[in-house]
Amino acid sequence: MTTRVAASNLRYTVGSAILLNDVSITVDAGELVGVIGPNGAGKSTLLHVLAGDLIPAAGTVEIGGANAPGVDEPRLARLRAVLPQHRTATVPFTAYEVVAMGRYPYRRDPTNTAAADEKAIGNAMARTATVQFADRVFATLSGGEQARVSLGRVFAQETPVLLLDEPTAALDVAHEERVMQELTTRAASGSAVVAVLHDLNTAARYATRIVAMAQGEVRAQGSAQAVLTSELLTEIYDQPMRVVPHPFRDCPLILVAD
Repeated sequence: MTTRVAASNLRYTVGSAILLNDVSITVDAGELVGVIGPNGAGKSTLLHVLAGDLIPAAGTVEIGGANAPGVDEPRLARLRAVLPQHRTATVPFTAYEVVAMGRYPYRRDPTNTAAADEKAIGNAMARTATVQFADRVFATLSGGEQARVSLGRVFAQETPVLLLDEPTAALDVAHEERVMQELTTRAASGSAVVAVLHDLNTAARYATRIVAMAQGEVRAQGSAQAVLTSELLTEIYDQPMRVVPHPFRDCPLILVAD
């Protein structure tokens, strides 16, 4: 199995609205690709097309060496894990039960064991600092706590491809750093990670490659230094931006200009 997600010449429409137009992206094992852009740029749509949840009007998506629209759901669930932007649950599941949902794709695997499930769930909760919430009802947790439990479900799924929509939303600084370090570790261990990120400085620090989107199109792809320029960011966000060398890290520092 190839640890890769790749899309070529994607076009996705809703009625007369073009949400993705001629979008191509490839993410290989070892990469943490940060997708940035203003609201409505098509970032979340791209993530769900890559996941195989949305079928493009044109173009192709390959995940794990297979054509995504042709992969059955059980196999797809073992190829990629998805963290959606909106993470709510009204049914009174505990945090442990939410993380355990990540093991569902393995229920019919004769080689899987209850011990393997317990180990994966325990590791996922430890890595997201959610062990103390195990018996809490998910809906009673704060937004940041819910985000970490949801990420725990993604980790418990143990897939080679991770597709994450705003994984640091609602997190405080310490937990944001911890989550991004965990994603970096996952990529370094051979996963292909795609993360939609609104914090440009988080993207600059952690992403091995940046994809900048605007109006449903990819405007630039490459290293943080190549993509995160004052000119491009000012243009796509319609907000004056200034990019300077970071004072103590090997990455750009993005500032909102007056």
